[in-house]
Amino acid sequence: MSSSYLPATTDSIAQALEAKTPAESISILYRVLESPSSSSEAIRIKEQAITNLSGLLRQENRAEDLRNLLTQLRPFFNLIPKAKTAKIVRGIIDAVAKIPGTSDLQISLCKEMVQWTRAEKRTFLRQRVEARLAALLMESKEYSEALTLLSGLIKEVRRLDDKLLLVDIDLLESKLHFSLRNLPKAKASLTAARTAANAIYVPPAQQGTIDLQSGILHAEEKDYKTAYSYFFEAFEAFNALEDPRAVFSLKYMLLCKIMVNQADDVAGIISSKAGLQYVGPELDAMKAVADAYSKRSLKLFETALRDFRAQLEEDPIVHRHLSSLYDTLLEQNLCRLIEPFSRVEIAHIAELIELPVDHVEKKLSQMILDKKFAGTLDQGAGCLVIFDDPKTDAIFPATLETISNVGKVVDSLYFRSAKIMA
Repeated sequence: MSSSYLPATTDSIAQALEAKTPAESISILYRVLESPSSSSEAIRIKEQAITNLSGLLRQENRAEDLRNLLTQLRPFFNLIPKAKTAKIVRGIIDAVAKIPGTSDLQISLCKEMVQWTRAEKRTFLRQRVEARLAALLMESKEYSEALTLLSGLIKEVRRLDDKLLLVDIDLLESKLHFSLRNLPKAKASLTAARTAANAIYVPPAQQGTIDLQSGILHAEEKDYKTAYSYFFEAFEAFNALEDPRAVFSLKYMLLCKIMVNQADDVAGIISSKAGLQYVGPELDAMKAVADAYSKRSLKLFETALRDFRAQLEEDPIVHRHLSSLYDTLLEQNLCRLIEPFSRVEIAHIAELIELPVDHVEKKLSQMILDKKFAGTLDQGAGCLVIFDDPKTDAIFPATLETISNVGKVVDSLYFRSAKIMA
């Protein structure tokens, strides 16, 4: 950084734009910011220089320089309105967020800014930076710290009745409780977010986020049809905005179709006009799962899980539902295979279903305990013994019904005799 400053004029900005290398442009913009002039025109030029500089530093992946820029600009923030300060600070934090591998830096940067905003009594900005910090802590799986931060922030924002920020915080709290597997609280927070959103205009991106979270919670409760409609709403919102979350909404739509036994519809959705825009590994993974489910093939299912590990196993929402789908598919296949037998070797079943013997044995014992079929495992002989389904004797329910009817007759006669005696 040069020690000599440049005047804060449009010519200096033009000079930075015409520079041959990004490094040269960055140097010029730093010199513009060093200008001591505080006239309204100079301040306007400096604001433009900050925007250009943060964009260049982001392109060059210079996250630490962006952090230092925020510290350097603190005296300048005293010259401009608080709203503009908030816009610049959030813009620089957003620029750091676009640089990969900067999660820890973002957390420390947000903590620094929270301390500074507390000292400067900039409540509006502090609340938004704290909300951003809570989101970063949640992504880093520091749930207890994020929850503590949000609890205090929600009370404060509710007192101020800042609906737009309240929607963000309630939505964030819902995601946090969902990550902690506390579904009742996740639903309560989402309801609070919807209530706040109904009172104001909510940007389409935020409405899409609310719909996406609603779909996730309904899917968790096995209400896949309602979840599908929410994912569809979220997909339409994100698709119109060209938001990268559109592909995840579409992926979860396909998951819902598979879970409600409509796997044949998956290929049609992917080949639709909207679906073709997002063809890639995410949709290929769901198509492979749908094919395996349609063919009731565990081998194809396991192949899909192996080939698309990043898209299926590492996505916690998809992984949770596919685990239950895999169990259902395995049970259906095992029931179909053991149906003709009264006694069969476990090794033979494992060979037919193409799975390890110990895995098949464990699943069969679980199915017997869950009363999916009547039988026992003869582990000494390595066999499964299947019993005939015990036929329920109709005489017992009929006897109970007769006794119940006799009881009603006796009660009726007692009431009549009581009336006569009275």
